[in-house]
Amino acid sequence: MTATGACAPDSAARTSADPPYPDEQLVEWGLVRSRLPQHIAIIMDGNGRWAKSQNLQRIEGHRRGVTSVRAVIEECSRLGLQQLTLYCFSSENWKRPEAEQRLLMQLLEQYLVEERSEILRQNLRFSVIGRRDGLSEAVLREIDLSTSVSAENTGMRLCLAVNYGSRGEIVDAVRSLAVDIAAGKLSPQEIDEDTLSSRLYTAGMPDPDLVIRTAGEMRLSNYLLWQISYAELWVTSRYWPEFDLNDLRQACRDYAARDRRFGGLTG
Repeated sequence: MTATGACAPDSAARTSADPPYPDEQLVEWGLVRSRLPQHIAIIMDGNGRWAKSQNLQRIEGHRRGVTSVRAVIEECSRLGLQQLTLYCFSSENWKRPEAEQRLLMQLLEQYLVEERSEILRQNLRFSVIGRRDGLSEAVLREIDLSTSVSAENTGMRLCLAVNYGSRGEIVDAVRSLAVDIAAGKLSPQEIDEDTLSSRLYTAGMPDPDLVIRTAGEMRLSNYLLWQISYAELWVTSRYWPEFDLNDLRQACRDYAARDRRFGGLTG
């Protein structure tokens, strides 16, 4: 399928989402509904390295990574998560070769077009965080269309971080506050954590409970630094194109076994 400005499917497609897993199925996988994370954020790393290991061009790794994206989105929806946030393109990715940048943007545009009917079928609420500057008009058009047509959906929020960097996000939030202070709309004494959070790209979204990173890298890569202050981290050596539903369920099992104290003590 080629990227076009295709219209959204009619509302009938909204009623055919796969049902949530029953408790018995969760138990079979060693999961308990009450112990599942409600918001998972994923750093999808290793597409290029996977392609190299297969003697393929880097872009083939990104294409193969889309398959993992599709599977994980549907699984998280069926697990009953409130939100899934995927790190798709960082602000630092503009440092990559121009040809790879162009192909990544084309792949993103194609994904947005081809997956729109699936977003509606699964009753997902679609959103994107990150700076719009630098993104093509075609990509912005598809982002806005997917956001608009899914706005009334009631299922899991699917959030893509595109042209995103957490330091830039915090800078933008501080600038917004500074403008209001200069205009006399806000005093410095009124600024607290909630005030700053309300100016972040993620305003109104819950903080992640679990951060998953693939490809074995032990760093956060400028991803949701404010929001993941108390999130649990789970790292796998598997490249993103290799990441499968068993890996996701294992991450959820490990999360459930941890004692989240949020800086306090347990009895």
